[in-house]
Amino acid sequence: MKKSPEEHAARFDEKASAYDESKSDEYRACANLVIEHAAPDAEDVVLDLGTGTGAIALALAPDAERVVGRDISEGMMDEARAKAEDEGLENVEFDRGTFREPEYDGPVDAETSETSRAHTRSPRVDIVTSNFAMHHLSDEEKREAIDVIADLEPRKFVLGDVMFFGEPVPEAPFYSPDVDDPATVGTLADAFTSAGFSLTAVERVHDQVGVLVAERSPVAEAEAPDADSGE
Repeated sequence: MKKSPEEHAARFDEKASAYDESKSDEYRACANLVIEHAAPDAEDVVLDLGTGTGAIALALAPDAERVVGRDISEGMMDEARAKAEDEGLENVEFDRGTFREPEYDGPVDAETSETSRAHTRSPRVDIVTSNFAMHHLSDEEKREAIDVIADLEPRKFVLGDVMFFGEPVPEAPFYSPDVDDPATVGTLADAFTSAGFSLTAVERVHDQVGVLVAERSPVAEAEAPDADSGE
């Protein structure tokens, strides 16, 4: 990370009130694709990381059971909370959290054979989303973040972000080299597969912007430890 979390938070606090109006067509296209691919069901819990002013979280809330937004900028989340109140959304919450420390302590699935988490007591997360945020992390930090997210056992992670489909063009970057650290699509794909995900969709919005959909199969009941087997 080229700036500390505190520096990033302060930077986004300053621009929070005008953030939504300042975004590019590519950002909006990316956000729309994240929303389209997330497609939560009525029983799904969604964790939106780098939630910002809530563009993704608020769009998904009407279709989900619960949406949890995490960010490091209180100014950005204040904007998100105000919009949620204006829209009358009561199943969405915003609080501080990072990719590597999402500070999520949600409800835990009952330990029954009917749930994919029957062998664990991990907080329930069905879908993880993020748009235009993970590029602030170094490649190694991205890998660590994806591993942390994988430990929450979501069935799907939809990532929209600045990413390189080819060689970066320093003369015409879509990002700010002094604060941003985008990865190649290949680096992100490798991090997802190493964490147990399979890429099921790759959407190219721009040479430097895209959406990756990573999914994992529910843990098979046969793989769960049997309390009577002595394992």
